[in-house]
Amino acid sequence: MSTSIHTRERTARTSGVLALPLLSVELLAFFFAASAPSPLFVVFQNRWSLGASTLTIIFAVYAIALLVALLTAGAVSDHIGRKPVVVTGILVQVGAMAMFVAADDVHWIIAARIVQGLATGIVTGALTAAIVEAAPPDKKHIGAMLGSVSPLAGLALGALSSGLILQFSDTPVLSTFIPLAVFFAVASVLTFFIPESATPRPGALTSLIPRVSIPPAARTVFLASVPAIISVWMLGGLYLSLIPSTMTEILHIHAGLASGVAIAVLNGVGALAPIILRKRDSRTTTLIGAGALAAGVTIAMSGVVFGSGPVFFIGTAVAGVGFGSAFSGSIQRLSPLVQPHQRAELFAALYVVSYLSFSIPAIIAGRMVAPFGLLQTELVYGAVLVTMALAALITGLVPGPARRQ
Repeated sequence: MSTSIHTRERTARTSGVLALPLLSVELLAFFFAASAPSPLFVVFQNRWSLGASTLTIIFAVYAIALLVALLTAGAVSDHIGRKPVVVTGILVQVGAMAMFVAADDVHWIIAARIVQGLATGIVTGALTAAIVEAAPPDKKHIGAMLGSVSPLAGLALGALSSGLILQFSDTPVLSTFIPLAVFFAVASVLTFFIPESATPRPGALTSLIPRVSIPPAARTVFLASVPAIISVWMLGGLYLSLIPSTMTEILHIHAGLASGVAIAVLNGVGALAPIILRKRDSRTTTLIGAGALAAGVTIAMSGVVFGSGPVFFIGTAVAGVGFGSAFSGSIQRLSPLVQPHQRAELFAALYVVSYLSFSIPAIIAGRMVAPFGLLQTELVYGAVLVTMALAALITGLVPGPARRQ
């Protein structure tokens, strides 16, 4: 009996230690899968003779479906626990990957993106909260940092990987989505073996009523963080929707890998920046990010105007510093302000703002390309983005928790 108890305790400790890396990799994988289709747009475009507006729709339906899921299921893990929500989202994601594999026309791709958006919206708040809770009690800031870095690292790796596959594989769609389907299937099983980090409480059905709710203790800092969040995810939307066309039509870089590299540079630098700035307090990190984002977008748009690929990529790297720092700083400022049972609710609200900023400006920009041209559309988009980043510099001065928990 004693041996059996000790074995169970040892197993529980082991699964607890594995929870943080597993959950972080799962969050990374969801965003890996989110950016993986972008370099493949050229395949879909050539295969089915698609226009720029259709490509924008493929991009946009993902974000809209994600928002629907966030508004309904975003806070449910605060009531029923993290694991049931995460496993459900992963299984839905397996279905989305299978739909990409089976796609034989653009309608299948659109449907797959919708299902993928629903899956990501189901798990985003729960996974981010679970990552914070899986961190050691005295190092919750590590969980907050991983929760902000994993999406950016995933976006970088997904775009770069599918770009490489596009360059060297004769079946890029199958080579991208079959391994992802297998990964998510395995992840759904492994998740059963990690400990539950949230205490169930009543109100699960009520939480499914679409709403955005911010815990009172976090509202001031949340509102102050909104310009930074908007500018970060507007930038992400630009790179995942219009930059693939920019590479070929304006910069005249026709290699299939090019758009994947651009997205990877933005998000890869974005993932590294919070790690480099980890000793800075969260407000300073946010301010550095807002400044770098404004400068980087200005440089990148200069590269677009003058048709200079090197200048564009330099600006992309500088913007990447802002992309990661502003988002990470915002999460690290907000995370200590709420109780554990409010975390999924808070992160769901944060991602609602994120994905509205990610999708709506890109959808509008996609509609503006035909009447005004790609270059003019991007310049206006860039100007709005820089304005929001400068606003984030001002609102970032609003007091928040100086020490990370």
